[in-house]
Amino acid sequence: MDSMSGKKLIPVGISSCLLGNKVRYDGGHKRSKYCLNVLSECFDLTPFCPEVAIGLSTPREPIRLVGSADSPRVVGVKNPDLDVTDQLIAYANTVSENQKSLCGYILMKGSPSCGMERVKVYHENGMPNEAGSGAYAAQIMRNNPALPVEEDARLNDPVLRENFITRVFVYSSWQDEVMQSPSLHEVIQFHSRHKYQLMAHSYEGYKQLGRYLADEAPKKELDEVLLEYILALMTHLKNRASRKSHTNTLMHIMGYLKRDVDADTKQDLLEAIEQYRSSQVHLVVPLTLLKHYLKRHGSEYIQSQAYLDPYPHELGLRNYI
Repeated sequence: MDSMSGKKLIPVGISSCLLGNKVRYDGGHKRSKYCLNVLSECFDLTPFCPEVAIGLSTPREPIRLVGSADSPRVVGVKNPDLDVTDQLIAYANTVSENQKSLCGYILMKGSPSCGMERVKVYHENGMPNEAGSGAYAAQIMRNNPALPVEEDARLNDPVLRENFITRVFVYSSWQDEVMQSPSLHEVIQFHSRHKYQLMAHSYEGYKQLGRYLADEAPKKELDEVLLEYILALMTHLKNRASRKSHTNTLMHIMGYLKRDVDADTKQDLLEAIEQYRSSQVHLVVPLTLLKHYLKRHGSEYIQSQAYLDPYPHELGLRNYI
């Protein structure tokens, strides 16, 4: 099946209840309209419910996290002798091993199995402890720390939504463009196309990874470079791009036009970027203007930058940030 961009749908895992499946402890679901109606147009959403997968019934006794926030046990609320921690971790290991094509994962907020963060953890006496992560989700993230992961509720935030979807498309491109036939040359080419995207999220990361590929990578084994590079890249991309960082990136890209456009055009571009920086307009405004002139005057290198078109424009993500 093709996406709205005409490309193959990107495989992304998702908590089954978010697709409307009645698998929750109370027999209900937490259907996400955004995931079903929008993200399904570009993502091949594969549902997982670890609690059902390990044999718990629907409906069922609720479970919760008990113990330390770092390594809680998952036990029954009414029957503390019910402990499914090891089963949930084992299932996460199975999914990680058998679903290596996944390029992202959307988790159910607050779930003792699937919650990404801020899940309630209790002391043995029933008093609240520090918050933690669901046992299944924590193991999924430990097994693949580079995998883009987000919670459904956080997708309501325009910046977090854009950040997650950007990371999924970058990770998918990595799998398609580099990992199909990996080489240091392919890594460098991939980095070259994503330089300004990285700059928008972390200027320090932009400098660090550039130095890494120039100085360290040529001295290392390819397998080590592949692991270190993608983990560093995806970690830096987790940083939320701000108006300040986007403005800096836009100005850098505009530099490729200085010799090819007249003074009035430069002024128009600068005014649009300033309007964005000062929160008068959204990112789509200066970016659309910049892309218009880059198509006419930009070099092949700058036109190839992933930052300019990181995902299908139909998603409209930059209309809100």
